[in-house]
Amino acid sequence: MPKQKYKASGSEGTDRHDEGPDSINDPFMPLYTLKERNNIILIILIAVGIFLLYASSGIIGAFLGAIIFYTFFRSLHIDLVEKKGWSPGLSAFLIILLSFFAVIVPFLFTVSMVVSKIQQLSINSENIKQLIANIDQFAAENLKQPHLAEDIFAKAQTIAIRVLSSVAGRVGKVFMEVLIMYFLLYFMLTGHKQFEASLRKYSPLSEANNTRFGKEIEKMTFANILGQGLISLVQGSSLALSFFIFKVPDPVFWGMITVFISFIPFVGAPLIFIPAAAIQLSNGNTFAGIGLLLWGFLIIFTTDNVLRFFISKWFAKTHPLIIIMGVVIGIPTFGIVGLVFGPLLISGFLILANIYIENRRILEKEAAE
Repeated sequence: MPKQKYKASGSEGTDRHDEGPDSINDPFMPLYTLKERNNIILIILIAVGIFLLYASSGIIGAFLGAIIFYTFFRSLHIDLVEKKGWSPGLSAFLIILLSFFAVIVPFLFTVSMVVSKIQQLSINSENIKQLIANIDQFAAENLKQPHLAEDIFAKAQTIAIRVLSSVAGRVGKVFMEVLIMYFLLYFMLTGHKQFEASLRKYSPLSEANNTRFGKEIEKMTFANILGQGLISLVQGSSLALSFFIFKVPDPVFWGMITVFISFIPFVGAPLIFIPAAAIQLSNGNTFAGIGLLLWGFLIIFTTDNVLRFFISKWFAKTHPLIIIMGVVIGIPTFGIVGLVFGPLLISGFLILANIYIENRRILEKEAAE
């Protein structure tokens, strides 16, 4: 009986071409070498990974939301589990409830207010027409733009219809994304040690840079959620107070809207108080119009600058340009979580760039020696 000439399939040196002529017809001879098999596995992994990424693109917002909430509540969870003696499941359940009532419920309440307000405006169309006529008259006399408000309203109406149609069509999808987000968040929290160990295992960074990157991202998350959230809340409250003082209708509604759009630094609040001031001026309420402008530029902007100074001391010092660019990039790409994840993405990119530059310097120094 002829002797079989092949190595074990797991042997690293296996090569079907080096076993002699008898091995060519050997049915037990592996078809591929270990290196070839590993390359084929790598190709399959890449192909399946691309497919999974494409298939899960519809729920990317849920995944990013889970990461944001995990980063934000990680310290609280570890404190409850390791210091207070809570079970991981109970701690995760409490954090899910807390985040739901602190973030999801106010957001849904604001969306319902916006939809209700648009419905009211569509019913009271005569008031809108009169308002447009007053603004056009004011613009024609002072700005030489007789159809300014009419053109702006037509564009705004088109955008509003598009947005409402999108929201109505995404109600079921948003509900499903929230469920998936909390499902992922629960298992991230209950298995946080295994989750973080897996991230460190497959990370290309060193242990020190892993720790550095994680701490920087955590500080950025706190700065964007707590810091920017505090600024937005103060700006919304201040604007609502100014609307109440100068007798502008629906101060609470516009204050809530300002809270959310004030996540865009230096741009959010003016999108509300400048048009409101223009409307008051066009209606002949000069005192209210000038008062709103002074309140906005002196009080709201001053409050914004003061709070940003303290937030940069308490948390990470994030440049406003990073936040603006992050929001502009994040919202169209990731949806509402882009308000937070967009700036985080740019900040993470800058951190990785700094780590890369430092590693290059170390390698160059070692090569010179």
